[in-house]
Amino acid sequence: MRVDFYLLSQDPAPAAIALLAGKVRQAGEKLLIVADDLELLESASKTLWDTAPEAFLANGIAGDEHDARQPILLSNEVDAVNGAQFLLIADGQWREPGEGFSRVLYLFDQSTIVGARLTWKAIQDREGVESRFWKQDGGRWVEGP
Repeated sequence: MRVDFYLLSQDPAPAAIALLAGKVRQAGEKLLIVADDLELLESASKTLWDTAPEAFLANGIAGDEHDARQPILLSNEVDAVNGAQFLLIADGQWREPGEGFSRVLYLFDQSTIVGARLTWKAIQDREGVESRFWKQDGGRWVEGP
């Protein structure tokens, strides 16, 4: 499993979520987006629908009968009922991905950076886990220390 750490420094979380979700969908994969904050999930959902009207990112917030059909499912639980192999942690609060995920996109900002550092250290020695760090540089993501 690969874990990508994304330090938010310029874009708000919903904008970064939309960018990353677009890349996941372009790769033909399904995505589970997780956060405890319902307002963040609702804002991310709206941004996914509105960011690029010609290429909107269909999604739904977990809790109805169509969850399993959603290409992008937003939830407060790490439960990929939509069959997602990609997990995006949107609120900087690490959650163990469990079985079935091949990649985790972990967004954090200055208010959650301490937890991100602890998570980075905790997963470094795990077998089968590769981690990378990304930061914003002039509006684009670059891999960095």
